[in-house]
Amino acid sequence: MLQTRSRFSRPKKGPGLICRNGPEGASHKLNLVPFSAFRSRYSLALALLLSTTAWHIGGGTSHAAEGWVDFREAGAFRCWADFPLDGLDGMFVHLNQLQADLVRTLGIRPAGEPIELYLLRDYWSYRKYLSRHLPQIPYRRALYIKKNGRGRVFAYRSRQFEIDVRHECTHALLHAALPMVPLWLDEGLAEYFEVAPQKRAFDNPHLKSLRWSLCLAVVPQLQKLEKKSDLSEMGRTEYRDAWAWVHFMIHGPTEAHRELVRFLIDIQGNTPPGLLSERLDRRLPDVRGAFTAHFKTWKR
Repeated sequence: MLQTRSRFSRPKKGPGLICRNGPEGASHKLNLVPFSAFRSRYSLALALLLSTTAWHIGGGTSHAAEGWVDFREAGAFRCWADFPLDGLDGMFVHLNQLQADLVRTLGIRPAGEPIELYLLRDYWSYRKYLSRHLPQIPYRRALYIKKNGRGRVFAYRSRQFEIDVRHECTHALLHAALPMVPLWLDEGLAEYFEVAPQKRAFDNPHLKSLRWSLCLAVVPQLQKLEKKSDLSEMGRTEYRDAWAWVHFMIHGPTEAHRELVRFLIDIQGNTPPGLLSERLDRRLPDVRGAFTAHFKTWKR
C-alpha cells in the first residue's frame, strides 16, 4: 500500500498548477490516499505504476553507502542528510513539538511508528536522488510517501525548505495516526502547521487574502471543498480556504473545535464520520456568520 503527498504551489492566476520561481520547480502535493472516497483515476493509475516499481529506499543499501553524512532524531522523526545539520536546531525543535501540537490541538493519538526524513543539500542532489530511487514520480520540491506502513519525507534546501519540511511532516504524522484524512482537511491542516508555531494564529500569509475576500462578501464554502477528490482541483484559493476553515475550527467557537475533534476521533475509530460541514451545521446555528465574524474580529 502506498500513499504520497507532495507540495503544490498555489497558482497566481487561475485554477491550474504552476511552478514557483526558478529551477526549484513547484512545491507539490500528490494524493494517492488509498481510500475510495478520496481517490482519483489518476491516483489509482500512478499507484499501480509505482506498485510495479522496485522500492529501493531503506532496503538492502546502508545509509552510509547512500552518502548520508549526518543524522538527527526529533520526536517521531529519524532524519538523514547529505550535509551537516548544524544550524537547523530551530527546525528540529519545531519538528519535535509538531506531534505534541497535533495531539493537543486535534485530540488524535500520537504516531505509533517512526517517520523517516531525508534531506538533500541542493536541487541537483535531490533530483539525482529521486531519479534513482523514485523515477516514476514526477518531480516535486518536497514529497511525503507511505508504503507498507513506513512513512518517508523528502526535501532539499530550497528557499521554502523549513516550510516544506513542516508541511510534509504534518501529512506524515496525520497519516501515521489516522486511517484516512479528507483531502481538503489534510491540506488545510498542513497549511496551518507549516508555518513556525509562533506564526500559526496571526501571521499565516493566507490571512490577508482571506480578509480581502470577506470584505467583498465572498465566504469560502466548506461544502465545495468537501467535493474535491483530486489535488488537481486544489488551486491557491482552495488551499487558502481549507486553511481558513481549519483556523476557524481551532481558534473560533468552542463548539466548532469540539466538532473537529469528534470528527477526527470517529475517523481514528474507523467510524464513518460523514461530512464535517453537516456536523458543523448541526452544532452551530449560523456557521457562515460565525466564520465571517471570526476573521473580521480576529486580532492579537
